[in-house]
Amino acid sequence: MPERDDHPPQGQETVSQPRQSRSVAATDPARRSATADVAAALIGVTKRYGAMAALDGIDLTLHRGEVLALLGPNGAGKSTALSLLLGLRRPDQGRVELFGRSPDDPAARAMVGATPQDTGFPETLKVGEVIDLVSAHYPNPVPKAELLDRFGLTPLAARQTGGLSGGQKRRLAVALAFAGRPAAVFLDEPTTGLDVEARRMLWAAVDGYVAGGGTVLLTTHYLEEAEALARRIAVIDQGRVVAEGALDDIRGRVSLRRVRFTAAHLPPLDAKALGIERVERSGTEIVLVTARADDTVRALVMSGAPFSDLEVRAATLEEALMSIVRTGRGEAA
Repeated sequence: MPERDDHPPQGQETVSQPRQSRSVAATDPARRSATADVAAALIGVTKRYGAMAALDGIDLTLHRGEVLALLGPNGAGKSTALSLLLGLRRPDQGRVELFGRSPDDPAARAMVGATPQDTGFPETLKVGEVIDLVSAHYPNPVPKAELLDRFGLTPLAARQTGGLSGGQKRRLAVALAFAGRPAAVFLDEPTTGLDVEARRMLWAAVDGYVAGGGTVLLTTHYLEEAEALARRIAVIDQGRVVAEGALDDIRGRVSLRRVRFTAAHLPPLDAKALGIERVERSGTEIVLVTARADDTVRALVMSGAPFSDLEVRAATLEEALMSIVRTGRGEAA
C-alpha cells in the first residue's frame, strides 16, 4: 500500500478536508439527489509528485452498480486515482468524493473493499486466520467458508501465507476485498500472476458480486479482462482521461478495422498508402489492421492474387486503446 500523503504541497489548497465528515452533497438536498447514483468521483483533481503531475485536472465518476475499467499505459495515473479515492493520498487541487462524502470519513471508507497492486501478509498466519482477522473488522462479514470457496482458497485454508505462491497470495488479497460485504470494491491489477483458470474464477466472483448490486472500479493490463467484466471504460494517459464510454463506444472512437482473409501469400500492397498498421499471420490466415478498410479490400481485389474467406471486423480493444493514446499525444495513428 502506498504511504499516506497527509501534507499537500505548501501554497496549494486541498478541497477535501481531513476532518470533514460530511460533504456538500450530504447537506444540500438538490446536490444529494443529483449524486445519489454516484459511488465515487474525482472532480477537477490534480495530484503532483514534485514537478510531475500524476493526475492533471481529471474528472472521473463511478456509478453505483457498474463495473468501470480504468485503462492506460504504465505511469498513466491509474493507481494514483485509486489511492485518492481510498483516502490514502490527498489531491493538490480539486475534490474527491466517496459515496457523497470525503474519503477521510471512516463511514465512507467502511463501504469499500480494496486490493492494491502490492500486498503482504504475516508469513506465519494461515490463510483462514488472515480471513478471520480481516473479517473481525466488519459487523456482517461474508462467512469464511463461503469466501474461501468463492475464490478457490478452501484447500489453502490451513496453509501459512509464507508458503503460498504469488498467484495464491493474489487470490487471497482479492478475496479480502469482499470480506466485509462492501458496497464497492476497488481492484488494482487484481489478476496479475494468476493462471487462466484462477483468472476466470475471479471474473465469476466479480460477476456474482455485481449481479447482487455491487460496484467495481478496476484497473487491468489484461484487455480480455476489461472486455469480460466492464460495462464502461475510461482510458487515462499522462494524468488525463482521453476517452470514456461503453466498450463499443471506445472501439468506435477509431477507424481501425481488421481485414482477415485466407491466402498462400500476402499480395504486394502499399501499406503506408492504405493505412495498414500491422500484419498478422497464422498459417494461411492473414489479418491486416488498417485505418482504410475499404481501400485495402479494393487493393486486395485489384492485386489479382488468389484469396478467400474475406472478413472485415472492428478493431480489438487493445488496438483501439493504442490508437486513442497515440492520438491524444499528437502522434501519428
